[in-house]
Amino acid sequence: MSDPPDEGPGAGWVLALLLGLAAIVVIGFLGVATVALAFNNDSSTTSSGVDGASSTVPATTIQLDLTEFAIDGNLVAPAGDITLASINKGGIVHNVAVRELGIIGDDVNPGRSDVLELGRLDPGSYTVFCEIPGHETAGMKTTLTVTGDSVGAQPVAAADEEKDWEALDAAMLESMLSFPAETEGVGNPVLEPTEVLDDGTKVFDLTAEIVKWEIEPGNFVDAWTYNGVVPGPQFLLDRGDKIRVRVLNNLPMGTDVHWHGVRTPNDMDGVAPLTQDIIEANGGTFTYEFTVDDDAIGMYHAHSGGQIQVVNGMLGVIRIGENPVPYGETISGVTIPEDLEFVVDMPMVLNDAGTIGFSLNGKSFPATEPVVISEGDWVSVSYFNEGFQVHPMHLHQFPQLVYAKDGIPLQQPYWADTVNVAPGERYTVMFRADDAGTWAWHCHILTHVEREEGMFGMVTAVVVQPNPDFNPDENPVRPSNWRITDDHDPTNHEQSEVDS
Repeated sequence: MSDPPDEGPGAGWVLALLLGLAAIVVIGFLGVATVALAFNNDSSTTSSGVDGASSTVPATTIQLDLTEFAIDGNLVAPAGDITLASINKGGIVHNVAVRELGIIGDDVNPGRSDVLELGRLDPGSYTVFCEIPGHETAGMKTTLTVTGDSVGAQPVAAADEEKDWEALDAAMLESMLSFPAETEGVGNPVLEPTEVLDDGTKVFDLTAEIVKWEIEPGNFVDAWTYNGVVPGPQFLLDRGDKIRVRVLNNLPMGTDVHWHGVRTPNDMDGVAPLTQDIIEANGGTFTYEFTVDDDAIGMYHAHSGGQIQVVNGMLGVIRIGENPVPYGETISGVTIPEDLEFVVDMPMVLNDAGTIGFSLNGKSFPATEPVVISEGDWVSVSYFNEGFQVHPMHLHQFPQLVYAKDGIPLQQPYWADTVNVAPGERYTVMFRADDAGTWAWHCHILTHVEREEGMFGMVTAVVVQPNPDFNPDENPVRPSNWRITDDHDPTNHEQSEVDS
């Protein structure tokens, strides 16, 4: 066995040098660690922002859950740097804003999150809300309380407190039993001509103005209105009428009037600055003049600044000509009487944003107006969606015959218990009340009608009074996809034979 090779005379020196350098590094590291430990022992345990050797600024992150329509979280924090970390656990876009600071976070899609840094806050109360129109009114508002105690500040997690279910039940029942509630102001009055000229021209006057409007009992909002009401007054016109509409603008911003769904000359379409000059704020005027040659079920509303003015109340109904009823037609087994007369023929204007918020004809439940009729009565309703969201309008018990879309008669009317109405759309439906009782009528997006404080928003009812002379077996309204014959049981869901 041979000896190991000779590493030469410099090998020992190199090894000694490396060991010495390693020792120096270890000693230096221990010294730094000792200094850091001593510094930490002299400092506060709060997390952030050293302002010199002897002071710290506490930093708090508050977790918020956004849903329809609530902002949940433990919003109590010590004075200092505060951050709001929000997660959208709802089904539509939300955001977070702080009113006193003028800060608005990014819009947050469902399932996404956002971080809003508020900076250093002094003790006090701060309003946290969703800035998207209508969401604050629906319940997305809470208070951030900043205390003067900064000792032991830690990040604050979302609250996970057990709900008071009995209190929720009580609130719901109380809100429902308060229906119908009286409030000041009624929308949709018929607008009568101010004068009729020698040539038959009907002259109307509209004033755009901000008024206090009672949306629900005790809740007065700043409504942007036509003639002081929400919805504005109805135009009920005959085909061939020549009209002149004089508009006075008493708003703090410019406006115009667009005749949505109505044929007009281009310079009367009401789209400033494309078709006219804007109607100046604080006293500006403009006159619209045209002949209504075609039947229409339309809307009139502001176009310039519409995302503010329309949902705040500047909206109304314009109807031209006859109701396009399918007299004598048979739809899904139901024949519409040739001599049908409506006991009620009404508009239902839907809104979900602005100062008016979730509402039917300018009112929020329990201030919405019920439809009171008797057994056997027929009702016609035109839905007008002036809001930002889709609303599936559901009527309990009575199927709705959809017979016109945007004022245009349908060649194939159809029955539905829920009619989906998108922004800008109009659907005209009819139904016959053939069962006595109080029947709910509401948007079926449930957060548009319920909150923890109880029922609100887009809900009303059909109140059907007994009629001893009504025979429910005479021309029954029971739409069916199945052919019903004398020897066919309608409860048997087998399609009957078709006659050859």
